[in-house]
Amino acid sequence: MSVSSGEYWLISAPGEKGANDAWDKLNRATSNLSNNSKFNIPDLKVGTLDQLVGLSDDLSKLDSTAEAVTRKLVQYFGDVLEDDRSKLAENLLINNKDIKTYVTKFQWEGAKYPLKQSLKVLSEIIGKQVTQIDNDLKQKSVAYNNLKNSLASIDRKTTGSLITKDLADIVKADDFVLNSEYLQTLMVVVPKLNAKEWEQRYATFTSMVVPGSSRLITEEGEHALYSVTLFKKVIDEFKMVARENKFIVRDFVYDEESLKAGKSERDKLVAEKQRQYAPLIR
Repeated sequence: MSVSSGEYWLISAPGEKGANDAWDKLNRATSNLSNNSKFNIPDLKVGTLDQLVGLSDDLSKLDSTAEAVTRKLVQYFGDVLEDDRSKLAENLLINNKDIKTYVTKFQWEGAKYPLKQSLKVLSEIIGKQVTQIDNDLKQKSVAYNNLKNSLASIDRKTTGSLITKDLADIVKADDFVLNSEYLQTLMVVVPKLNAKEWEQRYATFTSMVVPGSSRLITEEGEHALYSVTLFKKVIDEFKMVARENKFIVRDFVYDEESLKAGKSERDKLVAEKQRQYAPLIR
């Protein structure tokens, strides 16, 4: 490992009289430049020179593919960690080992990569594993993004101004006339600067508005939310006059079951996100 940059280099050194002689010579030459560790590779079935030459192009392609998939895995972990990206390094483990330990104390996995197999067969085994990892990653990424987008869509409804945000967490059943054959309560967004005008004039926008029915529900930013109760048959006319006076009638109907279902859907998405991705994070 380079002392200055923290990079890991794999070096193939000339054999000298023996492996230990080459190791000692390397350490003497690089003692002030790097911390060296032996990368233990067993004796592999090398084959003929022609076979090695034929394999070189395949190994180069495999190396590029494996690196690309590894980088995508790191990106995926970063996305999953979201606000905890600072924990990325500690979650990048290989066989439950951090990168430094895995590289500096590397051990060949004979069960996965049998030494009796040729280099070509071993490269094909690794290639299939890399392809499988890539395919699994694509599926998990799609599932994660769909889940994340669904949650974001729900959460967007709870943000913004009173003109656009979901009113489900603002209003309550007592703010409405419910289960009436003739009456309905509307929610109207009023600019704060026009609040007095609303309070004085709303009952004159059309006939059949219940006098004194308007109540201030809440205020946020430059707007206030008022309720008003009127007969159902004049709702369209009331909306038109309100719009002409720059008062915005929200399309909102209080339905206890629908509100519970909306909250339940978000809870399910959050639980699913936690179930799928929490095990990835230490």
